[in-house]
Amino acid sequence: MLTINAAVLLAVIIMVWLRRRTRARSRNDKKLTVLIVLVFGIFVAPTAFGQDVLDVVGQQASGINDAGR
Repeated sequence: MLTINAAVLLAVIIMVWLRRRTRARSRNDKKLTVLIVLVFGIFVAPTAFGQDVLDVVGQQASGINDAGR
């Protein structure tokens, strides 16, 4: 039986979606892109990988904040 992780499937969809030829995108196209990426974030956030990404981004934000003082 083949099982597909929803987060992996969304990651593939995002990569295909963003690799399309660059051209003027409609407002609906932009909204769909944002929706797909947000759902991907919700799927990935509770995983160990999502927590690692959150830690790295938090450290970067902290470093930028400290450098601005």
